[in-house]
Amino acid sequence: MFRTKRSVLVRRLWRSRAPGGEEEEEEAAAGEPGAAAAAEARAHVCGGGGGRGCCPGKAGRGGRASAGAEAELKALTHGVLKRLKERQLEGLLHAVESRGGARTPCLLLPAKADSRLGQHWYPLPVLLCKVFRWPDLRHCSEVKRLCCCESYGKAHPELVCCNPHHLSRLCELESPPPPYSRYPMDFLKPTDCPDSVPSSTETGGTNCLAPGGLSDSQVLQEPGDRSHWCVVAYWEEKTRVGRLYSVQEPSLDIFYDLPQGNGFCLGQLNSDNKSQLVQKVRSKIGYGIQLTKEVDGVWVYNRSSYPIFIKSATLDNPDSRTLLVHKVFPGFSIKAFDYEKAYSLQRPNDHEFMQQPWTGFTVQISFVKGWGQCYTRQFISSCPCWLEVIFNNR
Repeated sequence: MFRTKRSVLVRRLWRSRAPGGEEEEEEAAAGEPGAAAAAEARAHVCGGGGGRGCCPGKAGRGGRASAGAEAELKALTHGVLKRLKERQLEGLLHAVESRGGARTPCLLLPAKADSRLGQHWYPLPVLLCKVFRWPDLRHCSEVKRLCCCESYGKAHPELVCCNPHHLSRLCELESPPPPYSRYPMDFLKPTDCPDSVPSSTETGGTNCLAPGGLSDSQVLQEPGDRSHWCVVAYWEEKTRVGRLYSVQEPSLDIFYDLPQGNGFCLGQLNSDNKSQLVQKVRSKIGYGIQLTKEVDGVWVYNRSSYPIFIKSATLDNPDSRTLLVHKVFPGFSIKAFDYEKAYSLQRPNDHEFMQQPWTGFTVQISFVKGWGQCYTRQFISSCPCWLEVIFNNR
C-alpha cells in the first residue's frame, strides 16, 4: 500500500514529538544510582525547590503516562495534523526537526478550536507545544509568544499561530531563587573607577574593571546618540573578544551556529584562547540566545540546548542588598531588564547619573557555566564564555 505524502508527514511529526522522559523515571523507580538525583536536579530551577519556580522544566509531570493516555494523545494529535494542508505540515515539520533554528512560517489556525485531552481543554497552540516541546505544559499563561510571530501582540485574533517554536516557556520569579550568586547592591552605585585601566572601544567609550575582574562599563555612546538601544560585548574569561556590537533593531540573535542565522555570530570572531574548557563551552553555545526589546522591557530567550545564567539589577527585589544570578533553561524566556525599575534604582535628583558608569543598566549572561557561591567560579570573569549587555539609558 502506498502512503500519501500527507500521511508520511503526519507520521514523521508524531515520531518527532517531545520525549516524555519515561526512561529516567524507570531508572529512578528501579533505584538506578544518581537517577533520582538527576531527575530532581532537572526539576530544580531558579525559582527554588519548594515551589513551582522560574523554569518548571520537567517538574510537575506525574509519572509515566499510561498506554490509554498515550493513545488518546496520539489520536488527538493525528486529528489536528490531518486537518492541516500539506504546506502547513511541511512548515511545522521543518520547525520541529530544526528545533526552531530555521525560519519557519506561522501556522495559522482558528483561535477558538480548543481540544480536549483527558479532563482538560487546551488551545491548539498549547496542545502543539505540549506535544512537540513541553509535555508538562498546562496553560497558555505559561508560554510567551516570540516577536517574530504574526500573532505577537494581538489580543483576540480570529486566527492564531500554532507553530510551537514561535513560543517560549516563561520564567516566573515567584519565589526567591537559590543563591547561585550574591553580590552587594553597592555595585549599583556610580563609581569613579579609580583603580581601573581605561581601554578604547569601537564607540569611543571606556571600560572600567571592578574588583574581581567584573566589568563595569560606561554607557558606550557619543553624547546625544540615540541610534542604538544597547551594545553587546562578548568575553572569554577576562578577555573581550571582537568588537562591541551595536544593536539598533528590536530583536537580535546572538549565536555560535544557527541555520539561517542573522545577527551577532560568535563563531566568526577570532579568539586566541586555547583553553579546552573555553573551546568546549563555545561549541555548546549553538543557537544561543535572542535578545528582544519589547514594550515592558528587554527579554532574553534561551534558544540553545544548555542553560544560561543571568545577573540583572531589575530581576531582584529593590529592597534586597544582594544580586542573584538566575538560571534559565533551554526554551525559556526571562525579562532580563526593566527600564522603569532601573530608573527607580538610581539616586533621585542625581545629575551625575547620565555621566557616570552604573551597572544597573548592564546585564551579564554566561553560557553553560554558572558562577557564584554554589560554584568554583566566584566571578563571571572566570566563566569560559559570557556576554555583557550595556543598555542606552538616554
